[in-house]
Amino acid sequence: MKKKLQATMAYSMGLLATLLLSLSSPLQAAEADTLWKEIEEASQVRPYPSEWQTERPSQEQVAAFQQENAQMLFKAATMAHDFATQFPDHEKASEAAATEKEMLRAALEFGHDQAAEKLLAMKLDDKERFEIRSMVIQQGAMAKQSEGREAVLIAFEAGVRELAKEFPDNAEVPQMLLYIAENLGGERGKKIANELASSAKDEQIKAAARGIVEKLSLFGSKVDIKFTAIDGREIDLQKMTGKVVLVDFWATWCGPCVAELPNVKAAYEKLHPKGFEIVGISFDNTEGKLKSFIKKENMTWPQYFDGKGWQNDFGQRFGINSIPAMWLINKKGELVDMNARADLEQKVMSLLAEGAEG
Repeated sequence: MKKKLQATMAYSMGLLATLLLSLSSPLQAAEADTLWKEIEEASQVRPYPSEWQTERPSQEQVAAFQQENAQMLFKAATMAHDFATQFPDHEKASEAAATEKEMLRAALEFGHDQAAEKLLAMKLDDKERFEIRSMVIQQGAMAKQSEGREAVLIAFEAGVRELAKEFPDNAEVPQMLLYIAENLGGERGKKIANELASSAKDEQIKAAARGIVEKLSLFGSKVDIKFTAIDGREIDLQKMTGKVVLVDFWATWCGPCVAELPNVKAAYEKLHPKGFEIVGISFDNTEGKLKSFIKKENMTWPQYFDGKGWQNDFGQRFGINSIPAMWLINKKGELVDMNARADLEQKVMSLLAEGAEG
């Protein structure tokens, strides 16, 4: 009797387990499907407000927009993590794990302060870890914007030095230092460039660094730029003493160059009658396209063109590795500013107010 009772109980328990499984599986599946839909919805980055196309947003509005997207994407990452944990056997489990990483990276790009920590705690290869650490360093440097461009570059250099310790063989580190050297300029930029010129493993980096050293050595001296412009004018920078001259290294295919053009034209129209001149050094490959563009934009100042693109003779000679690059020459013919984009009009006005002694 006892054995029969035990057998009956075992059979009953088996039936109960089967019944519970049949009841819970549809519930779990429904819960998983609902959660997955929520993850998909939360994973969509909110687009920029349509009114921003005609009305420039304030910095506060942009910051609020980025923070909202960052929070939403971080929430999506958390939900994806919960999905993979709660439903490890679900057909979407592996996709949920990948979504968590993807959403954390997106949240990091929008500036979420916890995303990097979560990502770096994951199993990552060296490339992924480097990319994440680089992103954190760049964001940390950009946080110094209120202190000025130099403060941003100095903070960026400090971060890149730390990257160099963590990833001593990564080829992107010397490229970052090259960028800092060129944009920082001055003695500090020259020191970084000299370091790269002597120690970089890549010969192209070494050559570019030597070009930057030569360029930075020009600061405070008279620059020898002489050519026949595409409209036939003979240009000799050393014969333009008494004028303030902007040397603009640019190209029609360069988005930032074209975006900067309204500021350049405004400064020229206002200050040309007072002695402000511009000399363009074009990195274009097609003369016809260049001529058409300058005619359309009413750019009346002289332009150098040799059709060599990045191999432009003056670009090679002066180590120009990125454009737009804008130099200001004072009335004495001396190079006094290699980063003239910021506050161009104010800088030109200050130089025009100076005497032309010597």
